[in-house]
Formats: sequence, C-alpha cells, structure tokens
Amino acid sequence: MQPPFPFTRKGLFVPHPHLLALFLLALGYALALAHGNLGSATLPTVLALLASGLLARRPQPWQQALGHTLFILLAIALALHWLPGFNAAKVIDNATFSPGSQPFTLYLNLDKPLIGAWLLLACPWLVLWRSRGLTTTLLCILPLTLAACLGGAWALGMVAWAPKWPEQAWLWLLNNLLLVSLTEELLFRGYLQGSLQRLLRHQGLALFAAAMLFGLAHLGAGWQWVYLATLAGVGYGLAYRWGGVAAAVLCHFGLNLVHFALFSYPMLALG
Repeated sequence: MQPPFPFTRKGLFVPHPHLLALFLLALGYALALAHGNLGSATLPTVLALLASGLLARRPQPWQQALGHTLFILLAIALALHWLPGFNAAKVIDNATFSPGSQPFTLYLNLDKPLIGAWLLLACPWLVLWRSRGLTTTLLCILPLTLAACLGGAWALGMVAWAPKWPEQAWLWLLNNLLLVSLTEELLFRGYLQGSLQRLLRHQGLALFAAAMLFGLAHLGAGWQWVYLATLAGVGYGLAYRWGGVAAAVLCHFGLNLVHFALFSYPMLALG
C-alpha cells in the first residue's frame, strides 16, 4: 500500500527550480528582518514549522501523520494572518485602477510564503511535473478556465471590460506570481489534491474536493467568490492533473493576470 505522503514518484521529470525559490525566499526574509518587517515573535512559528517538517520526513507513519497535522494547523493560521511577528508592508494603498472599481490595497505578507517554503522542503515530490502538460494548459485548460470564471463574474455583475496597466502593475505581478499563485498551488493542488488522490485512489474526487476547499478558503469575500474560486479550482486541478504544480501555477497566474489587466480589479464597486 502506497503511503499518503510519499517521498518520491516515478515516471516524472524532477526539476530543481525549488532550490532557486528557496534561495530567493531566504534572501527576502533576510532583507525583511533587516528592515524590521519580522519580529522575534515569529521564532516559535519558525521552530514549529521546522519540527513539523522533521516529523513529516520521518519513516514511521504516525510521525508523518503528526508532522502533517501540525503543518496543516500552522498553514491555516499563517494563511489567516493569526500568528504574531509578521509586519506586512503596505505597497499599494486604496488605488482605484479603473472607473467603477473598488479601491485596492496590497500588502506584502511574510507569513503566507512560509507555507510554500515548508512544502518545498518537506515534500520535494510536489515539484514533479509533466512538460507536455504546460502546452495542454496554455491551449485548452487556461482558455476554458478564463471563460468559466470571468464569464461567471461578468454574469454576476462583478466585473466589466477595463483594459489597463497601471504603474503598480509590476509590483502586483511579482506578488501574485510568487506569494499568491505559487504558494496556493503548492498547497491546494500539489499537497491537498495530490494527497487526496493517493488516499481516495480517485482522481476526480480528489480534484473536486481540493477545488471545493479552495472555494471555501474565499468564504470571507462572499458566496460569489466561493463559487468562482471553486470553478477556478477545477481548472487549476485539471492543469495539475496534466502538468503538475508548474501547470497549475501557470493556469492560476494566467487567470489572475487576465483579470487584473483586462477587467475591473478587484471587482466593481457595489451600489
């Protein structure tokens, strides 16, 4: 019987971009520490993540289960910004990108990326990918995901056509690619969908379960975002199925980029 959290998988090419990602992450956190964006209160969180990672890499199943349970609890707390010591820098403050859109504020959050760092270190099998899946994602899955999600948002009156490229766009682009799309796809597709697929032994159930969890993660923004995020999660899940985490990140970032550049962002102002 295959364990739910294996160390390796066969038949796939294993790249090493995660080493570069970890180096850039470490450099970024060193700069944040130097500029006072990290406090000493983050130390217990970092130590707990290290402990959970060591447990997750142990050979005994009960130790693996304990490590992954601890990580999931920490990941929820990090994603919801519940843990102390992380002082996010506000880099965009109430910017209105197009007429009729809600103002947008962007923080460079330093807690959420630790989720991705843990996954890259404790679960190196997440970075395995199928190169042909990137072409399938670009030509088929991404266009269908764009049509379903942005078409649904248009039908719900949440967005309108609004092409733009504001001066803050490059900052948004880097943040969304590295701190949002990459981290979320490592967690929801590589970790959750991949693990559920091995536990349930059913690709379809795992895909839809991960998509629903992704949708519920947007519950604070309202039912419309839960619905649209679930649709998006199905698209990202299909991309992951065909091309691994790299394809899922490509699909996720592609949808977010088209939304940002061509439609009301983050959404039309109510009333």
